[in-house]
Amino acid sequence: MGGLQGWHLIVVLAVILLLFGAAKLPALAKSVGQSARVFKGEMKAMKEEDGPAETPTHQPPQAPSSVTGLTPPPAQGPSQGPTP
Repeated sequence: MGGLQGWHLIVVLAVILLLFGAAKLPALAKSVGQSARVFKGEMKAMKEEDGPAETPTHQPPQAPSSVTGLTPPPAQGPSQGPTP
C-alpha cells in the first residue's frame, strides 16, 4: 500500500471530466489559475507589509512621559497646593 501512483491521477482526472464536462474544464482551469495568481500576489504583499516590522531596531525602549499622557500627573492633596 504505497502512495499515489500514476493510474490514481488518471482516475481522478476521469472523475473530474465526468463531473464538470469537457466544455467547462478550460473555464475551470482558467479560474483556478487566476485564483492562484491573486493568492500569490496577496501573500507577497503581506510579506512586504510585515517585512519592516520584523526587522529589529537596536533602540532601547523609551519610558512613557507625561507629554504623551501615558503617566498620570502627580496627585495634589490639600497640603501640597501652591503657596501664595
